[in-house]
Amino acid sequence: MSEIKKVVLAYSGGLDTSIILKWLQDRYHCEVVTFTADIGQGEEVEPARAKAQAMGIKEIFIEDLQEEFVRDYVYPMFRANTQYEGEYLLGTSIARPLIAKHMIDIVNQTGADAIAHGATGKGNDQVRFELGAYALKPDIKVIAPWRLWDLTSREKLMRYAEQHGIPVEMKRQGKSPYSMDANLLHISYEGDNLENPWLAPEEDMWRWSVSPQNAPDATTDIVLSYEKGDIIAINGQAMTPAQVLRYLNKVGGDNGIGRADIVENRYVGMKSRGCYETPGGTIMLKAHRAMESLTLDREVTHLKDELMPRYAKLIYNGYWWSPERQMLQTMIDASQTHVNGQVRLSLYKGNVAVTGRQSADSLFDKNIATFEEDAGAYNQFDAEGFIKLNALRMRIAARRSQKLMQITA
Repeated sequence: MSEIKKVVLAYSGGLDTSIILKWLQDRYHCEVVTFTADIGQGEEVEPARAKAQAMGIKEIFIEDLQEEFVRDYVYPMFRANTQYEGEYLLGTSIARPLIAKHMIDIVNQTGADAIAHGATGKGNDQVRFELGAYALKPDIKVIAPWRLWDLTSREKLMRYAEQHGIPVEMKRQGKSPYSMDANLLHISYEGDNLENPWLAPEEDMWRWSVSPQNAPDATTDIVLSYEKGDIIAINGQAMTPAQVLRYLNKVGGDNGIGRADIVENRYVGMKSRGCYETPGGTIMLKAHRAMESLTLDREVTHLKDELMPRYAKLIYNGYWWSPERQMLQTMIDASQTHVNGQVRLSLYKGNVAVTGRQSADSLFDKNIATFEEDAGAYNQFDAEGFIKLNALRMRIAARRSQKLMQITA
């Protein structure tokens, strides 16, 4: 580490990363390059430029990655109907490989020796950032100040900022007491009273959605158009991936959709309680499964469902760039060739109901499925042999049991 001359820092412009910036300069006597990513967090990113310049930074990168984020990360993940531990839609997890990729791109562009991030030693993000970095540049050096320094309390951080002339924004009235992370897919809340799993979240914590009780008394109906498993239009209007997610976040939040209160198992070993708002993602998951129900073969559907928890765990644990995730993605993407058509949804007070689906690639055959006369499309007598063959092993086992009972009687 003593040989480090230039570091690329994931920089938000907030207090913690501003302290990290100064700490890197003092500890390693190195040049710092800042990288600020706009992935739809809903806050201005340009002020980070002025703050970095005020601290003597010459190379400053601020990039709008919203379209890339949804197109190349969120959409591929939703093709798999991904949920971690049955509930979490992986809003934070899926953003980290994107940030890691661009940090390494900047390393290569600037000739930096290392990257630095502000993730703590207790969380998952340190793993995600670093696994991504090592996968893309095996010999990169990584600096994680929270694992190295002695600034282990808010008081020490404030004192360091004061000693080094780092501007500190005073806590504004009404500012959230929670640790929050936001991007186009979700917003998360941790800390404060959420650290007691028995306490209910306070209503004023939520930022993106109204409570289901206060949502409109009338339904909102929308139609999503799919092409190869991805949403390409809403209500007949073509949209880019980022536009799709923004629209669904707004209409979902307005209808009280997408809140989750979860105790999850972190990769580092501890349990953590977090609350999440993912209105657009909640709608996307429901709609995509409806589209697949019409267009995917039964065994392909079941195989995807069996592999999904493994795929979700890879993303949650930071293995987006691993060969096994890429192998699974190839299979998932291949399954989406015929996932084309429209899904109609009704949104009402926190609920997402599928009210219709149609596709030119549908595998649904009314002539076979009908309860009415099917004109010979399906021979019901064939079911007798099918059932007997599938019952054969159970009948053999039952006869053996009967014999043993007779012997011991």
